[in-house]
Order: sequence, then structure tokens, then C-alpha cells
Amino acid sequence: MTDSIERLYRAVLAARDQDPARSRTAKLMQQGTGKMAKKLAEEAIEVAIDAVGGDAQAVVRESADMIYNMTVLWAELGIQPEDVWREMERRELMLGIAEKLPKSPVKVAKAASARVPGRPIVAAESRVIRKRH
Repeated sequence: MTDSIERLYRAVLAARDQDPARSRTAKLMQQGTGKMAKKLAEEAIEVAIDAVGGDAQAVVRESADMIYNMTVLWAELGIQPEDVWREMERRELMLGIAEKLPKSPVKVAKAASARVPGRPIVAAESRVIRKRH
């Protein structure tokens, strides 16, 4: 699976300098990071809507669109797939393959101690995220 994403990433890098009139990727990259982020968010919302509606085939199609747009955004920001794989591996070592990293340093320590006894965990970043009302 990672090979497919890496091939897609290389194709995105190759397409970014093409004529925007002929390449969707080049056009998207020319429009800037904000547009790329908006397209990624739109695809994620479509995946969620199709999932709630129980349309598995639509989820597959929209997931492919979402992965494409995520890859374009990575390329724009200089993020390589290997960067993401390393972060996933780091999290797996701390919390297990299926776990998302908790936002709270306290929760990180609790989750890690439950998974790997005796292994100290230090949160790399601590920030407060405020919800908009």
C-alpha cells in the first residue's frame, strides 16, 4: 500500500511543473496551500457523508480522491510519505498500531504505561486547542 502512495507522490511532484491548463495537479498547486487544504477537507467530508449513508463504493472512490489531495498537500509543504510512515511507527511503538496519539500529555503517559510497562513517554508537544462556537 505504501508503494502506491509513494508512486502517487512521485507523480504529483512530476506534475507540479506541467501546464496548469492540462494538469489538474499543476493547477491545484498553482492555486496555493489554502485551496489544497480546502480540497482535502471537501473530500474528507464526502467520505464521511458516504460512510453515514452506507455507500461503501462511494467511500472507496472518495477515499482515493482524499488520498490524492492529501499527497498534493504533502508535496506542497515538503512532507514526504516517509515522514508520515516514521510518525506512524513512532506512535505504534508508544501506543500500538490502532491507536491515535492522545492530545493530552497525561493521556499519552497513561496510554503508554498501559501498553508498554516501564517505558517513559514524554509528549513532544503540548498545546491547547480551543473550539470555535
